[in-house]
Amino acid sequence: MGILYILIPLAIVIVTIAIVIFFWAVKSGQFDDLERQGHNILFDDDKPSGGDKNQRD
Repeated sequence: MGILYILIPLAIVIVTIAIVIFFWAVKSGQFDDLERQGHNILFDDDKPSGGDKNQRD
């Protein structure tokens, strides 16, 4: 029974910290554009960094 006096306030503190972090992330724009990064991986336009060994000039 005595452990509840420690666990309940600890749980309240952890939940409060999680809520503060969530609202900070929303305020700083972390969730503004969730689709763009998913589309960027599909339409990657990076050029190869080196020459292809099988390609001849």
